[in-house]
Amino acid sequence: MKHISILVPKGDVALSCIEGSFTVFNKVNDFLAASGRSPLFKVQLVGLARDPETYHRLFAVTPDLTLDEVSQTDLIVIPAVNGDMHQVISQNQDFFPWIVKQHHKGAEVASLCVGAFLLASTGLLDGKKCSTHWFAANHFRKMFPDVQLVSEKIITDEGGIYSSGGAASFYNLIIYLVEKYAGRELAILCSKMFEIEFERSNQSPFIIFEGQKGHDDEPIRKAQEYIENNFSERITVDQLATMFSLSRRNLERRFKKATSNTAVEYMQRVKIEAAKNSLERGSENVSEVMYKVGYTDTKAFRTTFKKITGLSPQEYRNKYNRQAIAS
Repeated sequence: MKHISILVPKGDVALSCIEGSFTVFNKVNDFLAASGRSPLFKVQLVGLARDPETYHRLFAVTPDLTLDEVSQTDLIVIPAVNGDMHQVISQNQDFFPWIVKQHHKGAEVASLCVGAFLLASTGLLDGKKCSTHWFAANHFRKMFPDVQLVSEKIITDEGGIYSSGGAASFYNLIIYLVEKYAGRELAILCSKMFEIEFERSNQSPFIIFEGQKGHDDEPIRKAQEYIENNFSERITVDQLATMFSLSRRNLERRFKKATSNTAVEYMQRVKIEAAKNSLERGSENVSEVMYKVGYTDTKAFRTTFKKITGLSPQEYRNKYNRQAIAS
């Protein structure tokens, strides 16, 4: 039997991650019981103390066990946490030595959504790939530069250290783990029962690009603002360098450091974000939107759009445009 420890952190926590994980793993046991088989999972809530943790002033979650009472476990699930991440990490730092110790004893570890901040704080993610909610990606990169963030991914699996993308996509990771531990048949059954899209691997269509302005490089911030205000024009890196009295090499170096994007990548992402907005809300066809955001090469537009969103422009319009959905 697999022992699963779902952590009950202090602070503001996404209750759905705790309840959802607990429910899905126990539902597998129900499916097995219905077919005359033994349960596979023993699922317990583990906290720093036995006292209930109250979230949102309304909901109390009572741990089954404390860390000291769990000598060995097979899987540790870290739910999403909210609020000031430095404070949340400080509140929950007593979990970290235990997580590391259990991992060294063979336990696997899974972070859900922004639970990645707690997992990264253990050091177990250093040099490894990890996903989290796209909205927290820039903050995560600054706090954990040694972690290879792949925020477009729904699931990462780094040798028994797992992470999931944002919000409800944690269910995709739980189904992934069900398949690993219980087999594909039960994973598909859970997918159908909970209506979770099976094997979804990319959260790029959900990402809203807002630009990374949380830095102190004023010329780069002005360059960002110029790009955002003139996205329909053809802007070159040399043009930006001249405008802000920087060498091309210096601008590119500082742009990458400040925004985690090259200047060209930033221009592309601003244009594609504008195209997404038009495809969601307007009635223009794909070609009209392409010209509106400053592209003249159809192939280049479609290639860049799919690279950033994971969908073709037409697929994106069909998915998010109200008129297209209703037709």
